[in-house]
Order: sequence, then structure tokens, then C-alpha cells
Amino acid sequence: MASLDRVKVLVLGDSGVGKSSLVHLLCQNQVLGNPSWTVGCSVDVRVHDYKEGTPEEKTYYIELWDVGGSVGSASSVKSTRAVFYNTVNGIILVHDLTNKKSSQNLYRWSLEALNRDLVPTGVLVTNGDYDREQFADNQIPLLVIGTKLDQIHENKRHEVLTRTAFLAEDFNAEEINLVIEKRYFLRDGNQIPGFPDRKRFGGGTLKSLHYD
Repeated sequence: MASLDRVKVLVLGDSGVGKSSLVHLLCQNQVLGNPSWTVGCSVDVRVHDYKEGTPEEKTYYIELWDVGGSVGSASSVKSTRAVFYNTVNGIILVHDLTNKKSSQNLYRWSLEALNRDLVPTGVLVTNGDYDREQFADNQIPLLVIGTKLDQIHENKRHEVLTRTAFLAEDFNAEEINLVIEKRYFLRDGNQIPGFPDRKRFGGGTLKSLHYD
């Protein structure tokens, strides 16, 4: 059997964007029927065989840490959350594509997790852009996931996806936008490996996926 290594991945974002449902779907391969608010942190596990069937095969024990709360929380709450940010191998930033504020707050979530949130109100600059230099020397892989794309009218999708593409570029991160009624797509339009179609998750039941 291949060796087993532990990988810790933070899942960050505002309440209600779908973090708990996403983590449950990834780890349990089924829809979370009745999601509830995450208090503190919830941890789920997925075992992943990297390069399965090749001489380089290796099995990873991936822990997905779903962190609850709000970036507007009091400093005491942020201090409590800090214990979850130790020894991190990756960060998944989740935002609701129908909620622009949840997208903007990803900058503050990332700065908090990377221990650079020294002046939280100073992340934004006057023209509405963000200082990319804050993430220039970051060595932790980042993935930006947008949820609820199916809830955006087709006439508005290009505008929203253009905005989120700049968001991912700021983080130097890969981007995935979830189309719940159809499939899971990468920014370049290719389907995500390991998510062949909604049948894997019980056919039409994927349409009724709830968000935390």
C-alpha cells in the first residue's frame, strides 16, 4: 500500500456561501441535506491517491478544515480562529457569486489566515483595487471557488466571471466556479477531474444542493 501523508487544507469564506456543503460533497460524495451554521471549525477527511496506478503513486490523507465565523468578528474571535491556521498546506477560498461582498471579503479572510491582517481596514485602496504585493511572497497554494453560478442570469454571467477572474489573478490562484444544475468547471472551461457529471452524486439530487 502506498504511504499515507497528512495534508491540511483550510476552507474559508463568509457564512452562507456553501463551504460546509462543498466539503461534505468532496469528502462524503453525497449532498448535505440539512446544512447548519458552522461554529468554530468542522473537519472532514478525504483519502486521495495521487497518480494512482503509477510508480509515483502516493496516498494523501486530506483534512478539510471548514472555518466558521465572519471577517467582521471581534479581535477576540479572530484570535480564537488563529489556532486553526497553524501548519497549513493549502487554502480554499469560497465565495457566493451572487454576493459581491462575499467575494471582496476573501481578501480579508486570506490576510487573516496568512497572519498578515495587521490593519484589516487597510486592505482596500481608494480606487477599489487590492494590493497584490500582499500575496506576492505567499508559498501556500490557493484555490478560489465560486458557488451558485446557476443562480445568476445568463446575461450577467460574463460580467460576474470577468470580475472573479481578476479576483483569482490577485491571489495567483486557480479558479473554479460551480454550476450546481450542470457540472463543475474550471476557469478555462474544462471539467474538473474527478467530477465526471452529476450522476456521480445521485443524478438530479445534485440540483437540490443546499449551502451553509
